[in-house]
Amino acid sequence: MGDRLKGRTALITGGASGIGRAIAGGFAREGARVHIGDVSQQRCAQAAEAIGQGAAGHALDIRDRQSIERLVERLAAEGGIDVLVNCAGVFGMQVLTEVTEAEFARIFSVNVLGTLLMTQAVARAMIARGRGGTVVNIASGAGRRPAPGSVVYSASKAAVISLTQCAALELIPHGIRVNAIAPGAVRTPMWNQVESLYAATLGPGTGTAEAAQVALTPIGRMSTPEEYVGGAIYLACEDSAYVVGQTLNVDGGMNLG
Repeated sequence: MGDRLKGRTALITGGASGIGRAIAGGFAREGARVHIGDVSQQRCAQAAEAIGQGAAGHALDIRDRQSIERLVERLAAEGGIDVLVNCAGVFGMQVLTEVTEAEFARIFSVNVLGTLLMTQAVARAMIARGRGGTVVNIASGAGRRPAPGSVVYSASKAAVISLTQCAALELIPHGIRVNAIAPGAVRTPMWNQVESLYAATLGPGTGTAEAAQVALTPIGRMSTPEEYVGGAIYLACEDSAYVVGQTLNVDGGMNLG
């Protein structure tokens, strides 16, 4: 147990599983009051119960402004949000010549628009409260180093990196620091979907997505959700008080810039 986030209230979208779930648990261990937002109320409640320490789960659709505003207003009335982690996201694969408008809209509506709407609503509440805060966006190494078949997903995560930089410049005068983490290949419940789409999109003879990712990763393995907790805590607490608009690569050395 630590106290780097003691007394702070954190909202983690996509916090019912994967990286978001790991970050929610890590924040609670550092003293934060954790609120998990996810599309499934049942999964939110299960994650909150497993975390304990006063964690709460809320049904949240980050594509829906009204859903966001209801939750933000509720938490503002309870004292406000100090930390926002935008972790909710979706994955998809289509080669460039087969990309559909529907797939583009599906991925960008969650990964980009959802991140924007969440940041906008929480930033407004933080500004109104006048005590600043921190925002941590979960981007992806794909936003820096895309791979064949991931044109829309990679573009969405590159947009999250750019959104992070723009938001950081606009919000730092209000004492709100915005930064991001760019994960590498991580073994989450979503990974089975990645493997299936990889094979279906690139065809036989391409090997597995895991083998392709490991080959690009100097550390020589995939990551676990828990390996992103430390970076998220660092960006959310005062240890990173002079860090603004940065995207922290946590990818085993895949991206060096």
